[in-house]
Amino acid sequence: MLNSNFIILGTLIGATGSVAYLVDTVKGKVKPNRVSFLLWSVAPMIAFIAQISQGVGLEALMTFSTGFLPLTVFIASFVNKKSEWKLTWFDVICGILSVAGLVLWLITKVGNIAIFFSIVADALAAIPTIVKAYKYPDTELAWPWIATVFGVILTLLTLSSFTFANCGFIIYILIVNILIYVLVKFRLGEKFQSKTEQ
Repeated sequence: MLNSNFIILGTLIGATGSVAYLVDTVKGKVKPNRVSFLLWSVAPMIAFIAQISQGVGLEALMTFSTGFLPLTVFIASFVNKKSEWKLTWFDVICGILSVAGLVLWLITKVGNIAIFFSIVADALAAIPTIVKAYKYPDTELAWPWIATVFGVILTLLTLSSFTFANCGFIIYILIVNILIYVLVKFRLGEKFQSKTEQ
């Protein structure tokens, strides 16, 4: 088990990737899906509040950063027209289902249930970006996603015990970031499509 101060280091590593993504969004080099990034800013904040109510300590900092930083990317996507990603009905439906998950949290207001519905809502919000990373990897930047993976791993290594409250959300973040990184870095969508066309 690492010292809990490594949570701060892990959060900073993840934040460097997010800041780079933010800068490239302003420059128009990447095109974030606004539905994903808006809802990615809401769901983690709910999970963060739920973690605090459950007595989770410093490890909640990683959850907070996974909410705050997407909000900055969402806002930045309006700065440069080149960074705009055209929303589809699929994106909107995922967004609506994600909001439904957040409403379920508001109804229950129970810590672990809130964290669970935040994961569900966040995962539904992730689907449009996962699909975009699969089909259009050029609209994404790979390394910020893996930076978050390293940050999350450092956070997990500081835990003395594993409970749903202190690690459920961040393990989910780990899985989603690995998936998006792999899709963008290795351009799996293009490879699969070229095989099916042969």
